[in-house]
Amino acid sequence: MNLIARAKGILINPRQEWAAIDAEPLNVGALLVGYVLPLAAIGPIAQIIGRSTFGYGGSLITTAIVTFCLTVVGVFVVAWVINALAPTFGATQSMHQAIKVAAYSSTASWIAGIFNIYPPLVILAVIGGLYSLYLFYIGLPMLMKAPTDKAMTYTIVVIVAVVVIYIVIGTVSGRMV
Repeated sequence: MNLIARAKGILINPRQEWAAIDAEPLNVGALLVGYVLPLAAIGPIAQIIGRSTFGYGGSLITTAIVTFCLTVVGVFVVAWVINALAPTFGATQSMHQAIKVAAYSSTASWIAGIFNIYPPLVILAVIGGLYSLYLFYIGLPMLMKAPTDKAMTYTIVVIVAVVVIYIVIGTVSGRMV
């Protein structure tokens, strides 16, 4: 898997890229090391640079490390939620497919983390997060084989769970430093 080609594909042509992802076997280690870790590091690194350059105090390195670690753990927690809720909505349970959805749908958010380098542009990172929700909306039903009539509800319920998970991650991150 080529990180740049995959990220570009998921951002520019998500339906086609999700179809390709759906057909691929999953090597969790390769996905983690070759995709999740590098992309998840963008935001915390940009935040260190931005906050140190523009005079924001605090323990920047600790905050970045905690945020990075919790983000990576968050991928697997989100995957667990996706997989656990699948039968409720008539979708196919598959932890491998759930991990793919959780990892690849986060692409826009992780890449938009670069905007943390200049604090006034953080709103663009938020927009990246919203685009990640759209990627999730397209990929979840496709990869988890959710029936059309239940796909929207499944997506909404998982998104609500994901939002709660990331609020918890943000809160824990903030309190740990």
